[in-house]
Amino acid sequence: RIAAVKTIIAQEMSLSLLSSAPVGFAALLRAPAAARSTPPVMETIDDLKSLAVKANPVVGYWNPTPLADMGFWGQSQEATIGFLRHAELKHGRVAMAAFVGFCLQSNGVHFPWACTLEGTTFGDIAAAGGPAAQWDALPTNAKLQILLLIGFFELLSENTYALAQSGQKHYMRGGKPGVFPSLKKVGIPVPVPLDLWDPFGFTAKMSQEKKDAKLVTELNNGRAAMLGIMGFVAASKVPGSVPALDGLIAPYSGEVMAPFSAGDSALPFVEGMLKASPF
Repeated sequence: RIAAVKTIIAQEMSLSLLSSAPVGFAALLRAPAAARSTPPVMETIDDLKSLAVKANPVVGYWNPTPLADMGFWGQSQEATIGFLRHAELKHGRVAMAAFVGFCLQSNGVHFPWACTLEGTTFGDIAAAGGPAAQWDALPTNAKLQILLLIGFFELLSENTYALAQSGQKHYMRGGKPGVFPSLKKVGIPVPVPLDLWDPFGFTAKMSQEKKDAKLVTELNNGRAAMLGIMGFVAASKVPGSVPALDGLIAPYSGEVMAPFSAGDSALPFVEGMLKASPF
């Protein structure tokens, strides 16, 4: 079970760092034949305005910040828009998973088997309290495995070589925001029966018009989920901050944005981090 709420900030930081990182990961991958590339498409402000109307005709294009008008890291405005679009889609997907996970974990839903070789069960973890407390209750090794897997997916999704094997480009270089490369095509030296994205091929025969419509739906659902999961987190950390959730969310006394807690103090720097935390 991945407590996605507590890794959203870490993913934001890694996205910023990896988007400008050199493509050194290619050396770790085999070199299968390159797939046919799609033409680069750089979105503009006009494209954002058009998308905004499709997503919500009532609100339309609402941009209270100057982010879309900027050039991050000396890049073009179009590259910056690609970054922002990709970040929103990815964090919307994380938030949708987090929202569903929060609901399930808050109601005691868990796997019926053990999660460690020592015999700790998912039921033991669920007994710790709400979703955030359950993350704190996970063994350190389990947290490290989850964070390393997320880091691997981050690195793979940012890697130009890996994207090219699926016929794609980096989202800041004309690629489609939100695209994740096929795990079957990047040369991972172990059997990969299913892809992370669309593992059962539901979109393979879908028309482009239908795909575009579903992407708009995904965008709206992701935006709603980001508001929803942060409402859950706020209600658990500051009781009464979300009146509609009063009495429905288990309170949490820890640090919601910290990936590690007192149970992980054997790791480097964690003890100092806990002492420095104002919460």
